[in-house]
Amino acid sequence: MRRDDICLYLSPADRARLEAVVVDRNTPRKLAWRAEIVLATAAGHGTAEVMRRAATSKPTVWRWQQRYLDEGVAGLMRDKTRPSRVPQLPRETRLKVIAKTMRETPANATHWSRSLMAEAVGISPSSVGRIWAEAGLKPHLAKSFKVSNDPMFEEKVTDIVGLYLDPPERAVVLCVDEKSQIQALDRTQPGLPLKKGRAATMTHDYKRHGTTTLFAALDVKSGRVIGECRPRHRATEFLTFLRRIDRAVPGEREVHLVLDNYATHKTPEVKAWLEKHPRFHLHFTPTSASWLNMVERFFAEITSRRIRRGSYTSVGELEAAIYDYLLQHNASPKPFAWTKSAQNILERERRALDALDQIRGNR
Repeated sequence: MRRDDICLYLSPADRARLEAVVVDRNTPRKLAWRAEIVLATAAGHGTAEVMRRAATSKPTVWRWQQRYLDEGVAGLMRDKTRPSRVPQLPRETRLKVIAKTMRETPANATHWSRSLMAEAVGISPSSVGRIWAEAGLKPHLAKSFKVSNDPMFEEKVTDIVGLYLDPPERAVVLCVDEKSQIQALDRTQPGLPLKKGRAATMTHDYKRHGTTTLFAALDVKSGRVIGECRPRHRATEFLTFLRRIDRAVPGEREVHLVLDNYATHKTPEVKAWLEKHPRFHLHFTPTSASWLNMVERFFAEITSRRIRRGSYTSVGELEAAIYDYLLQHNASPKPFAWTKSAQNILERERRALDALDQIRGNR
């Protein structure tokens, strides 16, 4: 194959761009030598000299000279697409995999795996994986849910979300709940520390040293948390915590408490105390909707950051760790931002109920 040397004309913009590619240390090497080929050709060097400068072969020089002539700088920045050596599956096969994934379950399992689907359809597991990825299907995952059947769901959601997004003036909104049965767990053996190439380790078994209950009240506006640990979570302990809140909040402020429907929040003793303290207003979340109480977000954080991976030889040591976390949290509190409107929540609830009704109707 013979070819006469060619001359290229570079516009100032193309020349500046190619020179920037060459000098940029983050440029992939293959892009840099493509740019060098074109710059050397435009400088009037023959094919032999361009080959020497770019340290490449004659066909390669000719290929990228022609690519620039055909497609400009953009053509140098991408590789030529090549057809896959693996023949594409028929459309009918892909549709069959998708339909079986969404409408059927295997005879010996609760959900499809790649190998089970591959055996059922007669293709490779990797092909099943590609079909699922293209269709956005993940049969190995399942999310938990619970739709509230509270007849006052709409009223309660509107009330609580209203407190979050537009709280009353000169009032304190507190999300209150108990995190019960927090276990003081001590690992049976010391774990290995974190190091390069290895995660920290901890034994799967443990010794139990008792439990405690964390009563917490999250201030929606400031993010501060009033908290205390108690050995049990009866109405007696809840009343004690209400008195703690009463002392902590200035007497001239109204107090709105967001609570769940736990029985200890509604005992005659609690109701009698509330009658004597009219500045306290209780707002109960709908049944099966504890996610509406923002203190649950705080419980999730203290669990993941301080409790779950800790090792405690006594309840006192566990409670000391919890109080230390509360102290540090309140030193620089950051409130959680509620973003969903009541209308948005109610619309999603209606869609979930409609989907459940449809499923029940098909049975």
